[in-house]
Amino acid sequence: MTQYWLVKSEPESFSWQQQVANGVEPWTGVRNHTAKNNLKAMKRGDRAFFYHSGSSKEIVGVTEVVREAYPDPTAESGDWVCVDVKAIGLMPKPVTLAAIKQDPNFATLLLVRQSRLSVVPVSHAHWDRICRMGAWKG
Repeated sequence: MTQYWLVKSEPESFSWQQQVANGVEPWTGVRNHTAKNNLKAMKRGDRAFFYHSGSSKEIVGVTEVVREAYPDPTAESGDWVCVDVKAIGLMPKPVTLAAIKQDPNFATLLLVRQSRLSVVPVSHAHWDRICRMGAWKG
């Protein structure tokens, strides 16, 4: 069964446009143990929202996990992992953090509760609601 996630990147460091241009990209550089465990839980075929953190704070696209957790080649030491994701499509209407926070149905969404976490699970209900907000049909 497909699981759903949200992965964050500052567009100045790695943007949605770069993800699209690269096709498949390793999601590297995660250095938080909770986020690392979330990466380890990802399975091939899972979907993830691509979220621009920093100044824009919005979901801008959808990706799919194409390779499960393996050692992060950017880690100098430690048990850090990454997964490979590919761009599936642009979110027709970006979904802002402000819009999410205004909706009481998202009170339990980890993007709201633990805003600094770079990889978070998204419930099926939250996934569907965000897809409707962003006019995602995929």
